[in-house]
Formats: sequence, C-alpha cells, structure tokens
Amino acid sequence: MTEQTDMEKNLTRAEFERLYQYWCQAQKKNVTDQNMCSRIHDHAAWGESETALQEKGYVADGTITEAGVAALEPYRVKRAVILAAGFGSRLMPATENCPKPMVKVKGISMVETVLDAIVAAGISEIYLVRGHKGEKFDALLGKYPQIRFLDNPLYDKANNISTAWIARELIRDAYVCEADLVLRNPGLIRPFEYETNYLGAWGEKVHDWCFWTDENGYVTKLSSTWGTKCYRMFGISFWTAADGEKLAQYLEETFQQQKQWQKYWDEISMMDHLEDFSIYVRPCSFEDILEIDTYEELQELEQNPEFQVFCRI
Repeated sequence: MTEQTDMEKNLTRAEFERLYQYWCQAQKKNVTDQNMCSRIHDHAAWGESETALQEKGYVADGTITEAGVAALEPYRVKRAVILAAGFGSRLMPATENCPKPMVKVKGISMVETVLDAIVAAGISEIYLVRGHKGEKFDALLGKYPQIRFLDNPLYDKANNISTAWIARELIRDAYVCEADLVLRNPGLIRPFEYETNYLGAWGEKVHDWCFWTDENGYVTKLSSTWGTKCYRMFGISFWTAADGEKLAQYLEETFQQQKQWQKYWDEISMMDHLEDFSIYVRPCSFEDILEIDTYEELQELEQNPEFQVFCRI
C-alpha cells in the first residue's frame, strides 16, 4: 500500500509548528498542545521561522495566507487507527460484559474521548480493531457512523502485536491510538503532523513504559518497566507513510513469520528496529492523558466530585 503526496513537504519543524499556530488562529482554535517553542530544541530556528514564513509568503500581516494553508496540506493526517481488542482484566468487574474502552468515566466512555478528538481534528477515516466483547462497539455507530471495524480473532491468544498486525496496511500518515485512554486534552490530536512521533510526559521518575531521547528529541531507548529522567510513554502515536510501510513489514516478519505473539507492538520500532526509525517525542503533560488500570482507580474518579474528564478544551 503506497500513497502519494501531491505537494512537496518543504517546511522545517520550527516553520511547521509556527505555521500550525497561525492556522489554529485562523480557525479560531485554541492551541492546547504544549508550548510550541518548548518542543523546538533549536530555539534559534524557532526565532528564525517567523522570518522564513514571511519570506515564503506563508504569513502576512500576522495571518496565514492561502499559500501557507497549502504548505500545510502535505502534512495532513489521513486516518486514525484505534487499537481496542484488549480484555482489561484489571478493571474487572467493569469489563466482565463490556470491553475496557467502552467503560464510562463520569458518563463518557474512554474511547469516546479519543474519537471526539479525532473527529474534531477533521479526520474522517477511522478504523477500530476490536476483540473482547467486540459487538459492544456497535453502539458507537450512532454517534460515529464513519467508523470501520476490524475484528481480531486472536485477541485472547496474542498480545497487542496481533491488533497492530491486523491494521498494519492502514498505518500510513495515520494516528495509532490505544482505545483505553481518557484523552483529557483533545487538542493533542491535530489535523497535521510533521513526522513520526509518540506523545510523552517528562518525569524525574517514571514507573511505566518510558523512553529516553537525544538532544533533538528523538527516541534512543525504550523501557517497558520504569526509568528516571525520561518521558512517560502514552499510547498515541503518528506514523508517516514511509515509516508506516517499514513498520508493516516488521510486524509481518515478527508476528506472522517468527510467531512472536507475546510482543507489544511498540517494541517492534523502539526496541527491535530502532535504528531504522526516527521517532520524535511530542511532549504533553501527565494531566493531558489518563490511564485507568484498576477498578479501584475507576471508583475513586467516579466518587471524586472535583474530577472533570476534560482538562483543556
């Protein structure tokens, strides 16, 4: 599956991020992402980007031009793939008759927080890979008729590599989102992305999946357990067409040919074949995304009158 881009990508990262700010202003959208400048490791480039955008005719009089809008188009996200086949055993009894992503938090299901953000970003091509109690996801079609379901018959025999493998040919210029997240900051899902990236929150000590980066913000190491002075990994990533094609090949080799069914799909790119990928970490905060791992955590949130699902709109 090879996709062509009609227009050439000709922006630096700093130019892209600044131009996206202008686009949001024109659309009257709040930029709820982390401060753009803080994500540009070369601050001199950030300062120079304004002049460059003006010289290219992409910005004039403090407003994005038609040429600027056209310059963003090659970076448009084409689709979203939602991984929703897991069982969620630690959330029992809430998941006994309901898949974890459909469990409600303060009246809204986890997967809806992800879907609403995807739809708000103008991404209409949406795939959801389902497994445990898969038929329960049909209830989403009333609100999201554009969803296309893919069924994973191996969800109870293999790890989430099987879910990614089923959707492997769709991971091109696409978001890949875990469905059992409470996405409290919907602005993290954007209509345009510059390059392959994962969302991550910086922490002095992280007791979960985490990664380290080089001085330019690219992943150098992944841990599935814990780390210090690193980024907590969150299950929302974006993949360019080129990286998605490589990922599909490695998923096929690892899952279908080598039968390594107990792997996590994230390990393919950031452990087994990291030398073949440049994966940028797009910073977010710990408040932006919530993972509910146990039934006790769910009950605590439900009983907390001060907790609100969305922290940034």
